[in-house]
Amino acid sequence: VQLQACGGGLVQPGGSLRLSCAASGNIFRINVMGWYRQAPGKQRDLVASITSGGKLEYADSMKGRVTISRDNGKNTVYLQMNTLKPDDTAVYYCNLKFTRYSFWGQGTLVTVSS
Repeated sequence: VQLQACGGGLVQPGGSLRLSCAASGNIFRINVMGWYRQAPGKQRDLVASITSGGKLEYADSMKGRVTISRDNGKNTVYLQMNTLKPDDTAVYYCNLKFTRYSFWGQGTLVTVSS
């Protein structure tokens, strides 16, 4: 299984970005796709996740400012981020879990700065 993430970049405070992550390979149809982030010197934390059945989970830190969605036919997960703050600067990683397996994408850097 491979995960390819894209969409990161430099954005001004208050701006928006949309991340996407496409999974390929032998993927079990019942799964969870999610986004995590890791700021310098900090641990990797959940931002949001969505199951193949559509159940959502959001971290309190970004709740109300992010929307996670997925296209099951394309095995792709999206993260729409709005009203970004400098504290949101981090490497964002997509993740795919099914059965006992967990896979990570390569990470995409989001920098929020004026």
